[in-house]
Amino acid sequence: MSRNRIILVTIGIMLSLFLASMEATVVATAMPTIVGQLGGLEHYSWVFSAFMLASTTSVPLYGKLSDIYGRRRIYVIAMALFLVGSVMSGLATNMTQLIFARALQGLGAGGIQPLAFILIGEMFSLQQRAKMQGLFSGVWGFSSIAGPLLGGFIVDKFSWHWVFYINVLQGLLAAALVALAWQEQAQSHERPKVDYLGAVLLTSSVVSLLLGLMEFGSINSWSLIAFAIVLFIALIWVESRAVDPILPLPLFRDRLFLTAVTHGVFTGWAMFGSVSFIPLFVQSVFGTSATQAGITITPMLLGWVSASVIGMRLIMTVGYRKLGLVGTTIFVTGAFLMTLISAGSSQIIMMIFVTIMGVGMGLSIPSFLVAVQTTVERHNLGTATSMLQFSRSIGGTLGVSVMGAALSIRLASNLSTSGLDPKLVTQILDPLPGSQIVVDAGVRLAMANAIHLVFVIAFISAALGLLSVFFTPQRELKEKAVESESFPLSMD
Repeated sequence: MSRNRIILVTIGIMLSLFLASMEATVVATAMPTIVGQLGGLEHYSWVFSAFMLASTTSVPLYGKLSDIYGRRRIYVIAMALFLVGSVMSGLATNMTQLIFARALQGLGAGGIQPLAFILIGEMFSLQQRAKMQGLFSGVWGFSSIAGPLLGGFIVDKFSWHWVFYINVLQGLLAAALVALAWQEQAQSHERPKVDYLGAVLLTSSVVSLLLGLMEFGSINSWSLIAFAIVLFIALIWVESRAVDPILPLPLFRDRLFLTAVTHGVFTGWAMFGSVSFIPLFVQSVFGTSATQAGITITPMLLGWVSASVIGMRLIMTVGYRKLGLVGTTIFVTGAFLMTLISAGSSQIIMMIFVTIMGVGMGLSIPSFLVAVQTTVERHNLGTATSMLQFSRSIGGTLGVSVMGAALSIRLASNLSTSGLDPKLVTQILDPLPGSQIVVDAGVRLAMANAIHLVFVIAFISAALGLLSVFFTPQRELKEKAVESESFPLSMD
């Protein structure tokens, strides 16, 4: 491809990555208003989970399909699903419609995110890729954190419906740039069958597990968890015999890939869980506007983007293992500090703590991505990249679901113990003018205590992510000979 084509594709995938990753968090600051208008707090986590579940379980399938049928065709399909889901989300008149539309939106995002990084892996050499992955990981982090701020601003100034409509024009532009400028590399003439059975088993096992965790403690929940385990065992059996499995079991025998995936699960759990519930804490406990709730998380993007760019310029000299260890340690520190937040804390202190978490993610996530992309075989590039994205997404999906269930249980217990009416929660989520009354203090304390449990769960998950880094092998990153034909593009 020519330099101009590379630039156009880069702009297109940067824009599409921004939109897809932003949608995972943009509703965070809009959700209190949405829940106040369309439904109850019990539906809160499902609006996040539906999107993340669909995007998570479809990631491996997109990676495999793009390996077989080409990147452009699969990318356009993914973007079309994402945009249709966005429009349907904006048109939703009840929570059931919104959850369904978010799932469709997530189904498209599940292809956009990994394909963006796969295209980078094909266009650039190792030295260029390290710099580009840092930039794109920064965009991914920036959009994930800017989402709540943008969502809050739109809700306060316009309507929550525009949180979803805003994607349409940018999405069409991104799709046009990639579709017109991308030139497919030579694909294998072999067309192995897509492992649809594996995809169904993978999706079914994850859905069953999430449903079980969200109703944890009941007989139905244990049945669903047991069913998920059975499905997962069946998945392993099927994938071990599949000619071209969607879940690449041989890759998991590589210690670098295994530790990178494990790290992705636990850090994704902690990060997405925290980002989803921090705006709820700020709005319901501190009593701020949606925009102010978004501002609380915004400083995290500065740490994330800066650390991503700087870290990727250091990776060749410092090494991915040391970079990942330092980054994850910083991330765990930030997660621990978040457990110290209470109803009496200040918004400034919370902003400092989330910034520390952002710096940690910016250093650790891109280092593992570059290391894996450099060490895997060329024909496994798409699958390996999508599996890393899958690990962070499944971690985030599990995190939001488990934290949402924990929040609901703890909040119900706190309100019952205090003798407070659960309906008062709606009042602090979507207050009417002049409705702030003294009794709100009790509800705010109950909410603060419930969300504190969420932060504790995030810290535990972050600590497990740090533990996994110690098992990462140290290898020298070298460009594979087959990749020496990467397209020229000066990055200096």
